Amino acid sequence: MEWKEVIGQQETAKRLMLMAQDGHVPHALLLCGPTGCGKMAVALAFASYLISGEWQLAGADSFMTDTSHIAKAKAMLAQWGHPDLHFSYPTIKLPSMSTDHQPVSNDFARQWLDLLSEGPYFTLEQWMSQMGAANQQAIITGAESDELTRKLSLKSSQGGYKVAVVWLPERMNLTSANKILKLLEEPPQQTVFIMVSEEPEKLLETIRSRTQRIDLKPLKEEEIREALVTRRGIEEEAAQHIARTAHGSWLRALSILDTGNENRMFHDMFAMLMRLAYMRNLKELKKWSEAVFSYGREKQRRMLLYFGQQVRENFMYNFQLPELNYMTQEEENFSKKFAPYINEKNIIGISELIERAYRDIGQNANAKIVFYDFCLQMIVLLVTK
Repeated sequence: MEWKEVIGQQETAKRLMLMAQDGHVPHALLLCGPTGCGKMAVALAFASYLISGEWQLAGADSFMTDTSHIAKAKAMLAQWGHPDLHFSYPTIKLPSMSTDHQPVSNDFARQWLDLLSEGPYFTLEQWMSQMGAANQQAIITGAESDELTRKLSLKSSQGGYKVAVVWLPERMNLTSANKILKLLEEPPQQTVFIMVSEEPEKLLETIRSRTQRIDLKPLKEEEIREALVTRRGIEEEAAQHIARTAHGSWLRALSILDTGNENRMFHDMFAMLMRLAYMRNLKELKKWSEAVFSYGREKQRRMLLYFGQQVRENFMYNFQLPELNYMTQEEENFSKKFAPYINEKNIIGISELIERAYRDIGQNANAKIVFYDFCLQMIVLLVTK
C-alpha cells in the first residue's frame, strides 16, 4: 500500500518515514485515534514502507542494494501476500469448529484479504459480517498469540523487517494479552509490531508501556471533501456538506453516502426511545427493548455509541451555533423539537446511563434486562424543558 492512498495524516506519515530513514523504528507502535481517522490505513502504509525497503531511497543505509528488490516486494505487498507481513485480528468461533479449537486469524485469512482488497477503511461491523458472525463477540485468543509467536520466530524471507499488524488489540483475552506481553518484552530480531487500537485504555498497562503511542487526529473537513470529490466523484457542494457532517471521520462520510446505512436505523430507534420515554409508555418501551435484544451484542454496542453521539449533538444544538453541530439533515430535523429536552439538568445523567449500558453489554450482562432498565432510567432522566 502506498502513502498516497492514505487520506490526510501527512504529519504522522512524515514522522513514521523519518523513523525508518534514521534507523530509529521502535519495536512496537500503538496507533490510536477516533474512528474513521485512518489508523489502519497508516499502519498498512507504514508496514509496506518498512518491508519493501522503500525508505532506503531517502538515503538511509539498507540491507538492499538495488531497487528491483523494492519493486518485487511492493508487488507482493499490493496483494497482501508478502511472507514478512503478518496480521492478527479478532475472530469468532464458527459452529463448524470443534469444541476444543480456539479460532486464529488463519481460519479467516481469505475473508480478511477480501476485506482488505476493498480498501483500508473498514469497521468491526464490516469484519463481523465478512466472517459470517451471528451473536458472537470477536476476540483474539491465546492460540492466536501462540501462532503469531511461531510466525515471527522465523527468519525474514527478504532479510529485512518483519511486521505484525495487530488490529484491535484491546480484544485480546487475558491469556492472549499475557503471551503478547512476553513477545513484546523479548521481541524477535528486526520485528516491528504495529497495534491499531480503538480503545487503548482497555489494554494492559504493561502492554501500553512497551509501545510507542502515536495519536492520530480527526481528518480535516478539506481532506474529506477532497477525497469525496477525487475518489468518489461527488460534486463539490454535496462533498462539502458531507465533509461538514462527517466530523473528521472518513467512515462516517462513507456511511452518509450510503442511504441505507445502519445509522439511519439507529436514528429511528433513538427517536422512538426518546418519544416513548417522554410519554412514559412502558408497554411500548418493553417492546423496544425486546427489539434491541435481537440485534446481537456488537450491534447493540454500536447503537449505544450512536446514542451517546446524538445526546451530545442535541445538547450542543441548544446553543444555536451551527459550527458546533455535526448532524445529518434527518438528525437535525428531529433535534429542532427534541433538543430542549437534553439540557444541563440531565446531560450528565443520560451520558452516564449510556456508558453504563455499553459497559454492561460488553461484560455479557443479560441484554434484555439491561435495555429495559435503560428505558426505565431514561424516563426518570428525560425532564421537560
